Amino acid sequence: MADVELVKKMLRAVLQANKGGVSLSRLQSEYKELTGDQIPHKQMGHNNLDALLETMPSVVRMERNRSGEMMCFPSLANETTHIAKVVARQRSSKKTGRPHLVNTQMRVKPAAPLVLNAKPQTSLRQPNHRGRGGGRGGGGGRGAGHGDFRQTRDMKDGQSEGKTGVHPNKMSNQNTPNRKTNPPPENLSPGKGKPYNPQQVQSRIKEVLGKYSNGFWVSKLPQIYRELYKQDLPTEAIKDLETWTHICTVEKTCSSNPSELLLYPAKDKAVTNLNPSSTTAPTQSSNSPTNKPLQSPAQQRPSSTHLTRSSSHPPQSPTLSSSSSPSPPSSPTPLSPDLKVKLEELLIKYSNGLWAHALPKLFQDTYKTKLPGHVLENLHLLSDFCTIDYPMPDNPKRAILYRRSSSGGGAGEDENCNRRDSTTSEEELKLRQELGRRLSNHAVPSLQIPKEEYPSVLVVEATNTNGVILRYIGEGYSQAQESMEDEMREFYGLNQSSPTPLSAPLSGQLVAVRAEEEEEILRAQVCEVLADKVKVYYVDHGFSEVISKAKVFDLQEKFFKLPFQATKCKLAGLEPFCQDPGVLKKFETMASGRILLAEILERGQIPLVVLYDTSQDDDVNINAACMKALQDKTLASPLQVNSAYMNVTVSSVCSDGTVYCQLPSRGLAKLNEILEKIETYFHSQVTSEFLVSRPFCGKRCLARYKSKWSRVEITNLHGSRVLDILFIDVGVQASVEVFELREIPPPFLRDLMAIPPQAVKCCLADLAVSVGSWTPEAVQWLREKVLNITDCSMKVKYSIFTLFNLSHGGNMDVYVSVACHPGHFVLQPWRDMYKLVVLMGEMILYYNKTEEKPLNIEKNQIYAAKVENSWHRVLVKGVLTNGLVSVYELDYGKHELVSCTQLRPLIKEFRQLPFQGITAQLAGVKPRQWSEEASIVFRNHVEKKPLVAQLEAIQEATNPWDRKLTVFLVDTSQEERDIWVHDIMAEFADELTNEL
Repeated sequence: MADVELVKKMLRAVLQANKGGVSLSRLQSEYKELTGDQIPHKQMGHNNLDALLETMPSVVRMERNRSGEMMCFPSLANETTHIAKVVARQRSSKKTGRPHLVNTQMRVKPAAPLVLNAKPQTSLRQPNHRGRGGGRGGGGGRGAGHGDFRQTRDMKDGQSEGKTGVHPNKMSNQNTPNRKTNPPPENLSPGKGKPYNPQQVQSRIKEVLGKYSNGFWVSKLPQIYRELYKQDLPTEAIKDLETWTHICTVEKTCSSNPSELLLYPAKDKAVTNLNPSSTTAPTQSSNSPTNKPLQSPAQQRPSSTHLTRSSSHPPQSPTLSSSSSPSPPSSPTPLSPDLKVKLEELLIKYSNGLWAHALPKLFQDTYKTKLPGHVLENLHLLSDFCTIDYPMPDNPKRAILYRRSSSGGGAGEDENCNRRDSTTSEEELKLRQELGRRLSNHAVPSLQIPKEEYPSVLVVEATNTNGVILRYIGEGYSQAQESMEDEMREFYGLNQSSPTPLSAPLSGQLVAVRAEEEEEILRAQVCEVLADKVKVYYVDHGFSEVISKAKVFDLQEKFFKLPFQATKCKLAGLEPFCQDPGVLKKFETMASGRILLAEILERGQIPLVVLYDTSQDDDVNINAACMKALQDKTLASPLQVNSAYMNVTVSSVCSDGTVYCQLPSRGLAKLNEILEKIETYFHSQVTSEFLVSRPFCGKRCLARYKSKWSRVEITNLHGSRVLDILFIDVGVQASVEVFELREIPPPFLRDLMAIPPQAVKCCLADLAVSVGSWTPEAVQWLREKVLNITDCSMKVKYSIFTLFNLSHGGNMDVYVSVACHPGHFVLQPWRDMYKLVVLMGEMILYYNKTEEKPLNIEKNQIYAAKVENSWHRVLVKGVLTNGLVSVYELDYGKHELVSCTQLRPLIKEFRQLPFQGITAQLAGVKPRQWSEEASIVFRNHVEKKPLVAQLEAIQEATNPWDRKLTVFLVDTSQEERDIWVHDIMAEFADELTNEL
């Protein structure tokens, strides 16, 4: 019988990758690409796929398109209902505007293929995933690759070739565990078939499982056993594994192959390790690194004896013995204490391991002295503070060094639980004890960070990015809170038997509070007692309010069981600017009140996170976007239409024909000056503090470009040591190892962050720009002609970005010139309308004086056309045989039929102003076939009216007229309140649905 939940999980992954719908026939093939198997509808008791999908309304919604083909869409019914409740319950004394309902489905992410999670039936079939490659906007996603492989530095001119597909990365052979058992040699004892000592083997297997707490393939056990104990594992022992329930757990996978089994520690032990409130922390291997944070699947590595990165090789021994290490000289020079300290200091910075071959250069750069030559030849000299791993057994020179733990247990983190150190912090303990004294010793458990790598969170507010208030979304968190609050509403109802208000609430006391709407009963803590009111802090919602004492009740003991749901996080990369007004304003606009995805980089009392908005076609890295708020726009590269620039440097030429240029500017001069100072600064510093120890997508740091330090942004991570970067001032991409990066020194940090990227992306006028439109020969010719030449001149013909100089969540005044329905209308920026009036006046004067001349009219070309008595800039959509031409007015968004005699060439002078008509669709409502009644209602509210548009998303396109905005429209003409048009349309749609 197929695993129904697994099938649903994989179907969701496919459907979320195809939000525009996927045909029923293609759904089957995409599912197989993802999992390696067909959708098992027959094993699940259904004769055909349609019948199975109809039983999963929470997963898939099916509709026929206009051609009659059955299409499948992701069903958001349950998820949207839950999120709507979460947003509705999120009370805020500072409510403004609308709640934001966003997609909280994770882009499925690639994981290191041989790191197994606690539930193998759902993780081993995990695809290498169909997440958006290149990743999250403003910083990309976590790694698109896997494992930790060494790449020669790959300098790629220009950007990556667009998206790598819709969730592009397919599962490949190297991304699945090696399930073939390599038979061990026969000459090792005890031999096959011979009697063996069960107690000894059990003891050894227990040791192995202690190191592989996340489990491994049974087929790997003989190899691991042989590596560790220099003996073959008796064949009979493998057969006896299932009977040793006190030692291990053998579990079958969801695969149809019965020989594929997984081995875990005994269940009772696993449960203990997984319990975050356990008072006894599991013993940490002496070979595991200290202070190792809980990492993403792409980064996790079981302690020392980790599953090998290459599936074709067995794991290595956790310790380096004389029989397994390269033979050292007979009497190598021992390491000096000072050298040991320096080497250990480097390994502390790279808790995920460091390639041994990188040591000499890293040591030289950090301490300005050479590493003694005998160290690499005698790595066993490091074994008292370092664990040496050989991921490539056939190449002993390729070793990875891990800092050895200084203690055997206690603090630290484990991949099977939230915290290895499960004891409560002193501060938390004192707080709980104080609450206990006030609350008759009722204890509230502490909130545990979700175990998943990317939990969904509802952002409440932030007055400091080091203490963003949020709530976790999901089972055991928001859902448990909803259930509790429903029970509280019933318990504290308005009937006669309901409890009476507290007569004398005390400061610090936990209470139940009736909200102002008289509907919700919420848990709160008394902050301050006033005359007839009290100030309370809602411990599950994260904000304070002053309320009447009549609304405060004693909190019953049964409502103490759920941890307080309002918690805090710290935004990675923004620590030095945690209270910067510009950063906080940007964060308020982009994140407050939204449900986002949190990538947890470091688990602690206040976890370190990167937040992502996944509601758009491309993920938006909130941390990176907030960092851009520090930029001084006066230092940006100057760009004005119809202006010429001298001494331009072409720094990169991409394969689609786009080029990156550096223009002489105040910002570029200041950047070069600061980078020169940094070069001098690094030469004078002998410290390891500038090594990048915690890389994440969107992080700004430094890397070498043409032998000089240059600014980069991390765009992608492949495991824990290899990553992709973008040199933001030259437009060049590269793949490097983490030890090649440096932190920006604090004295220069703010000045560097204030300078916008100096690489200006351009395309050659009148030439196509798209993947495949340029041949490799043409790209190479262009590179040879212009690349790195510093005395080029450039003239800006037009800029297609001018209209879109607006950030996500920002507002702009607009005029709606055409409104068909909520899915299609045309905006004009209010600020430039006078420019359009001036332009059209100039066009009338010019074209009314020119005589008609023969004109070869071509489709998809731009002309001037006389419509009624005015001249308009138009795009030819079609040429009819009767002499009429179908045109689209680029400034007003209207379609017209005109005579071919009314067209003229659009001269350069009239092309300077960007086209003013912006196609848009309404945000906040579901796409649908709008009825004529709904369309009329929409037109009556917006057409020919000045409104405020709040930008939600931009659908990019090569031509400016093909771009499309998703916006909220707000009518601000009434003094008493703002009217959000999407609210009107949502209510109208609901009324029509109810009538039907």
